[in-house]
Formats: sequence, C-alpha cells, structure tokens
Amino acid sequence: MKILLAPDKFKGSLTAQEVCTALTKGILKSHPNATIISKPLADGGDGSLAVLDYYLDLTTISKTVQDPLGRPITASYKLAKEVAYIEMAAASGLVLLKPAERNCLITSSYGTGELIADAIEKGSSNIYLFIGGSATNDGGIGIAAALGYRFYDAAGNSLSPIGENLLRIAKIDNSQLRYNLKDISINVICDVANPFYGKNGAAYVYAAQKGASPDDIVNLDNGLRNLATQLVAFNFLDIAYIAGAGAAGGVGGGAIAFLGAKLQSGIQIFIELTQLEAAIKDCDLVITGEGKLDKQTEQGKVISGVCQLAKQYNKRVVAVCGAADFPISTSLGLEGVYTIINRAVSLEDAMDNAATLLVEIGEALLSPQ
Repeated sequence: MKILLAPDKFKGSLTAQEVCTALTKGILKSHPNATIISKPLADGGDGSLAVLDYYLDLTTISKTVQDPLGRPITASYKLAKEVAYIEMAAASGLVLLKPAERNCLITSSYGTGELIADAIEKGSSNIYLFIGGSATNDGGIGIAAALGYRFYDAAGNSLSPIGENLLRIAKIDNSQLRYNLKDISINVICDVANPFYGKNGAAYVYAAQKGASPDDIVNLDNGLRNLATQLVAFNFLDIAYIAGAGAAGGVGGGAIAFLGAKLQSGIQIFIELTQLEAAIKDCDLVITGEGKLDKQTEQGKVISGVCQLAKQYNKRVVAVCGAADFPISTSLGLEGVYTIINRAVSLEDAMDNAATLLVEIGEALLSPQ
C-alpha cells in the first residue's frame, strides 16, 4: 500500500514535518511493508516558512525591526536569489505578545514593512508575504508607513500607524515613498476570504482574539471603513469588498492598495510547490491533518485543499487532528477523523505528548476497527 501524508502543523505542539515523522513511525509498526510519501504542507499562516525551507534551498536573513508594540526584536525571513519569503508573524505576530499585551488598537504591522524594505534593498523583485497569525488590525498602514507612506488627520497632524488611528485618517501621502513598487511583484498569501470591513470583516471576525473589546471592534471596523473611503478619495483602489481584504487585520486589502499586491490562496501555493497532485494520483490512501478541524477548515485550509484534490482522483482520505468539532462536514469527503485529544487524559497531555499519541494513531489507523 502506498500512503501519502499531507498534513499541516499542529499549532503549539508539532511542525508539519514532525507530524509526518510520528505518523510514519506508527504506520510502519503495524504495516512494515507500506510505502509512505511525506508532503508536509502549510496554508500561508505562521509556520509556512518552515515548510518552504523543507523543499527549497533558502538563506535566512535576520534584521532588527519593531514588534507589534514598537519594541526592537530580531526577526528573520528567507531569501532565494531575487525572491523573498516573509512571514508576518515573525515581526507582527500574536505569538510575540503576552496575553495581557494583546491590544490591536495600539499594535502595528510596521515591523513587517521593515522586513519588506530590507528584502527590497537586498535586491528582491519578487516577494511572498505570508500573513497568518498577526497581532494587528491596522489595515496595513504600518507596513505602508515603513515603506514611506504618511497618514494625517483633518488638522494635518501626523498619525502613528496603529489601529485606533484608522478612524482619524483624512489624508494619505505617498510623496516620500522609498521604492518604486511597480517594479516589485508582491504576492500576499492568505487562507481566508473575509472582506475589509463589516460583520464578516477583519475587526468583527478576528479582533477579539487580538485583545479588542466589543466597543473596540466597532471602532476598528469604523476605522477600516474610513481607510477604505480615504483610499478611494486619494485615487487608490477600492478594496472594501475584495475577498481576502480583511485577512490579517486588513493587511490583505492594505497590501493591494498600498503595494499593488496580489492575493493568493496559501494552500494552492503549497500544492503546486510540493507537486501534490502527482503524489495523490499515485497513492492508495491520503492522510491529512491539522491542529483542529472546525468550521474554518473548509475555507482554504490544508485539509480542504487536500480533500478537493483527492476527490478529483477518487482517493480515500482520512484526517488526523489534535481535536475536531463534530459532526464533521460531509462536503470534505473524509472517510474518517482521528484525534489526539481522544487518546489523551487532558488538553495538556495532548499538547505535551502529541508525537507519542500520533505514533499510536498511526499504528492503529489501518488496523480493523
């Protein structure tokens, strides 16, 4: 039997590569003659660069930049000749803040802009920006400010590029822009389709997990509305209802307007990079997975992308996850779902011993129930 392993990371416990290693060990215990092909995946969120590094010959570049609260940190990105791969979470990620520090009224994506600027200065003409895991809701004005854009209120006062100032923007000035962005291809990789603002937009859907109160969310949403209005007034693109514009606190839309960026599906990038389609055509069983299988899984996550491709070739697919919300949507076409939490004595046990429990799942996976 030829088995394809194509999982995402299990956030907080295992990388995608470690998931493959544990499952392989378990499967070979019970089926030593099985042929196992590992294709660790990502969907554009944090952890994407680790997967890229698995497939590509990349150089790590480190630079001192601002974290979401403006403090100096060392952040890294990857470089391959004239192509740069930047993970927003490295400079502007929620993981950089303690729970008590999370407040997307005052956080900024400025540090991510500093990484982009450094890549441009090092000769990059093609930039892939992975925007998952952000701590911000600034509509991308932080990134823009790091590249030379300036924002002013109605009285002509300069505004700091943070979330709470979105509502005050009355003028957008690009006269100090440091680069000719028309010469640079910027691809923003995301895994959601939310619009810039509104009930399904950046603030209402994601700001609470970044420290925003209900009142803050209303103010942030109004701020994103104002930014979208001012962009049109100053002859930028209308980004209000572009699918994915609300990703990463509005960075999806801001990158389109300020940088001329294109939004791309994260899972599709990795499907092409890993030649996943050929591997699926040639296998008997596909095993995919992620940390938690829930209602967001169908919206461009790894499991969804793998299932869609497997369905084209009538391949069996099972999912192995840390946890899962049941019942599972039948649209995914999964033959079965196996969770670590069902074998653990507690959530802490599941997180701390994920690899060991995955080995057990791998060993039992192909055995008669």
